[in-house]
Amino acid sequence: MEKQLKELKSHLMEAYDLGRAGAVLGWDEMTYMPPGGAAARARQSALLARLTHEKSIDPAIGKLLDELRPYEESLPYDSDNASLIRVTRREYERAIKVPPQFMAELYEHISKSYNAWVTARPENNYKALEPLLERTVDLCRQLADFFPGYEHCADPLIDFNDYGMKATTLRSLFAHLRRELIPIVQAITSQPPADDACLKLHYPKADQLDFSMEVVKQLGYDLNRGRQDLTHHPFTTSFSLGDVRITTRVNEDFLGDCLFSSIHEAGHAMYEQGIRMEFEGTPLAGGTSAGVHESQSRTWENLVGRSRSFWEFFYPKLQAKFPDQLKGISLDTFYQAVNKVQRSLIRTEADEVTYNLHIMIRFDIELALLEGNLLVRDLPEYWHVRYNADMGMRAPDDRDGVMQDVHWFGGLVGGSFQGYTLGNIIGAQFFTHALAAHPEIPNEMSQGKFETLHKWLIDNVYQHGSKFTATELIEKVTGGPLSIEPYLTYLRSKYGELYKL
Repeated sequence: MEKQLKELKSHLMEAYDLGRAGAVLGWDEMTYMPPGGAAARARQSALLARLTHEKSIDPAIGKLLDELRPYEESLPYDSDNASLIRVTRREYERAIKVPPQFMAELYEHISKSYNAWVTARPENNYKALEPLLERTVDLCRQLADFFPGYEHCADPLIDFNDYGMKATTLRSLFAHLRRELIPIVQAITSQPPADDACLKLHYPKADQLDFSMEVVKQLGYDLNRGRQDLTHHPFTTSFSLGDVRITTRVNEDFLGDCLFSSIHEAGHAMYEQGIRMEFEGTPLAGGTSAGVHESQSRTWENLVGRSRSFWEFFYPKLQAKFPDQLKGISLDTFYQAVNKVQRSLIRTEADEVTYNLHIMIRFDIELALLEGNLLVRDLPEYWHVRYNADMGMRAPDDRDGVMQDVHWFGGLVGGSFQGYTLGNIIGAQFFTHALAAHPEIPNEMSQGKFETLHKWLIDNVYQHGSKFTATELIEKVTGGPLSIEPYLTYLRSKYGELYKL
């Protein structure tokens, strides 16, 4: 079987390299590409998407998988080779259902839609995006239809990002979480708001970028295998396990945007950088699901980056970087500012307590669009209605309404957002177990030491890549299934203390 396994890895490496070449084009498109390159980039992206897909569904791969099945069954389930064959088969059987030409059409459309969003959002011009979003919804329905037998048309799209999850499961989970969150939100927002004026002074761009890089390096982001650049909507991309890049954006009149975006993306990147190098070039060389990936970005951004321990170490450094802005601002005041809870309009700026309400709105909208119960032309007004009902406020325009997130304009509709809330839940589960294994972690963080937490995550989560499904990984790490209780315990403890609940 050694020969067949070697041949399989060779085929997989070719598909992997083509896919990562497409990622390079995508990264350039979202960072440095001049607007004039948009039309050609859409064509190039479509070509690489088609070639990558054709390579990934090569009948030779299917033949090798058949030949390797007895070998796979002779191995322990969690062995590297059994896992490689199993995960490759799962992805192959999914991929062969989708025609390569459809993938080319989809990627070309996504590229055009993204570049239109870059222009239309600052101009508050939803009308320019409306036909493109209609086309996106139509293409997503077509994509789902390649997988007949679903309970809900969003199920195949959700499954791409969070394998094994379905719309009904997520609706139930979100409804349970919502019931628990609403009383906490009401109890906090009925009090006078925390003073966050110190975050809304003028903070020069270059200094913000310098400080954010100092932070992510200290957390463990390896700049020998990464870099940070500017973009319109922050993201992380991997060209190989030796080249995992992050992006951020800067608002000179709001300190939190650049810093917490950088930490968030570094969390994604540290996950990818922690995958075992032996998995390079195979389907195992990536995060296992959107939810697990977001568990890491949200852990480092919030459970670490908004913790008291974190700021006991970094706040003096921040004051030294911005002495005029933070003069006379105590650590207590600053800590309360970065943990201010309030109903808000912008998801990426939302606090930990209200954040999931933003996700639930988007999840409900995705399902309604795919079902045909909500038309794209009615989406802006429906957005305002939902935000008024759920947050008690209305966006002044579509720029900070339906156009604020890139996901539907630079990706798919369906399965785009649930990973963030799953990540909050999973991250708290993992973090609880990390603290149980190493109670010294909070004290170490107050000294600027993050190696114990980082190594625990590498050993228990990162190194495995996509070897296990999210369900299997959660069971392996925590000894039980997905549970919202550690997350709720974390929120009640932290914010109960902050707001004296």
